[in-house]
Amino acid sequence: MIDYIKGEVAEISPASVTLECGGIGYQMNISLNTYGVLNGKSEAKLYVYESIRDDAHVLFGFMNKHERELFMLLISVSGVGPSTARVILSSLSSKELENVIASENAAALQSVKGIGAKTSQRIIVDLKDKIKFTDDSGNVVQSPKDDLSETGHAAVSALVMLGFVKNASQKVVSKIIKEDSSLPVEGIIKEALKRL
Repeated sequence: MIDYIKGEVAEISPASVTLECGGIGYQMNISLNTYGVLNGKSEAKLYVYESIRDDAHVLFGFMNKHERELFMLLISVSGVGPSTARVILSSLSSKELENVIASENAAALQSVKGIGAKTSQRIIVDLKDKIKFTDDSGNVVQSPKDDLSETGHAAVSALVMLGFVKNASQKVVSKIIKEDSSLPVEGIIKEALKRL
């Protein structure tokens, strides 16, 4: 799997960029937001998503890992393919998309070309518990809807990886922390496993 490509910007358009790296030109589809950051630059480092189909091997490039994560979350939604996800990320910045999903603003999603009422609702329902909220520099911050500490978030992440539902895990972890805020992550997880 290709994680990122760093090289010279050989060609660029609002829809794609070709980065030359080691004498090979890699063409990648990009969002308008990525184009806005890249335009005028001679070198770039883009994080990559590979879409491998029977008839094509297509690369999608992103300015940062966070935009790529949002893209991957979008394509995990039934009915949303890579092209549609790219259109969404071209119409809304990462931060705007997170806020639209968090506030369940289906109308804002429907304003994106090709997104209907059913698809916008599906995106909101599928992703509202999965998105991370970031500040202006791209650092992950707490969701405005939860009050968990960093330790609590680490415990919830571990429980989700173990196969437990995020909402149920958050409720149990929140309750455990209220009962004993001095517990380390392992202690919270052990206690949560007894209650879930």
